[in-house]
Amino acid sequence: MEVEVVAGLTGLAGLAIGLATGLAVRVSERAQRTVPPAQPQGGLPPGIASVLSVLRSSGVVVDAEDRVLRASSAARAYGLVSDDRLVVDELLAMARLVRRDGEIRETEIQVGPSRSRSRAEGRWFAVRVAPLGSHGLVLVLAEDLTEMRRVEAIRRDFVANVSHELKTPVGALSLLAETVDAAADDPEAVRRFAGRMQHESVRLTNLVQDLMTLSRVQGEEPLDDLHPVELDTVIDESLDRSQIRAGSKDIELIAGGRHGFRVRGDEELLVTALRNLIDNAVAYSPEHTRVVVATRQTDDQHVEITVTDQGIGIPDGDLERIFERFYRVDPARSRQTGGTGLGLAIVKHVTSKHGGEVTVWSKEGSGSTFTLRLPLLNPSAPPVTAGAETPSDVPGDPGGADRGPDAPRPDATALAVVHGLTPSHPTPEDRTR
Repeated sequence: MEVEVVAGLTGLAGLAIGLATGLAVRVSERAQRTVPPAQPQGGLPPGIASVLSVLRSSGVVVDAEDRVLRASSAARAYGLVSDDRLVVDELLAMARLVRRDGEIRETEIQVGPSRSRSRAEGRWFAVRVAPLGSHGLVLVLAEDLTEMRRVEAIRRDFVANVSHELKTPVGALSLLAETVDAAADDPEAVRRFAGRMQHESVRLTNLVQDLMTLSRVQGEEPLDDLHPVELDTVIDESLDRSQIRAGSKDIELIAGGRHGFRVRGDEELLVTALRNLIDNAVAYSPEHTRVVVATRQTDDQHVEITVTDQGIGIPDGDLERIFERFYRVDPARSRQTGGTGLGLAIVKHVTSKHGGEVTVWSKEGSGSTFTLRLPLLNPSAPPVTAGAETPSDVPGDPGGADRGPDAPRPDATALAVVHGLTPSHPTPEDRTR
């Protein structure tokens, strides 16, 4: 009897233990199901941070209290975000509207350099604001449109300027043609107006040619078919093409410096750039003066070509703009000389395409010195001296008969003093200080 009682109690104890174990397991499973998932770092949904890091646009995530949870470095650099707040009122207002109704919104805004300064020179952004999840988060994406806006403005200005420049000679040709037709019985008038027509046609041709050259060199793509170019050939050809224009004003063109420099580039473009500088020097110089073109090696890697004149000079306020397309210091004088307003822009772009730069020194009433700085083709090779030079090559060169056949040409500054150019022109060392 006692054995049966013990067995019964043992069975009940086992049943109780089994029930307790099962209950414990069930409670544990329920507890695990009710534990909330771990929040992602920074309060962002999983993967959002990784996506924002690879976007090209500036990205900002704002929470339900308008605090910035994450912002790209570009968004901070552009002044969209400061600390943990959106500082652009338009963006903040859009974020609140999107959070309220859940609709995606897009617009364009302009952001100034700072909150306290004018936005006239600020940056343009294409903005897209969208809800992010269901916890009041808002995503703000801003794409910088500043460069695109600048290019569009340049294109508009360029088209307007070209239209204006073309209108003048085309209109003049039309009017002159009507005048010639009306004066058909007056040979003298026909000859006079025919000469004017020829002048306007040359001006129109020069404008079209300059536009074609500028379109070739102002793009980002490199020049094709570059080859070694002798700078002596470039200088001689440029001087030869400018000789007639200089002769009409009795302006003497003088070559100075050293021989034998070589660069890699396009010979015709280099001739065009240097000729533009010489033609400008002639156009803005009084009669019976001189224009000096000289070369010198400034260091082991570069050579400089300087064009020095005795002209009217350039005001300080215009020096920074003279290389812009169609910019003229004196528009009336430029029209009289037949300039297109593209010459110095072509010089700038041609020099840049050849890995160089162009600089200018000028003083009103004292003339100007334009300098083309180009990389040498063989930097380690010294320049060749002017072996065939005679005293007659540099007219008025004192001591030329004593220099001997292998003596180098004098530099531009020496020639300037010899030929009566104003002493106020800078030496090469002054220009590099």
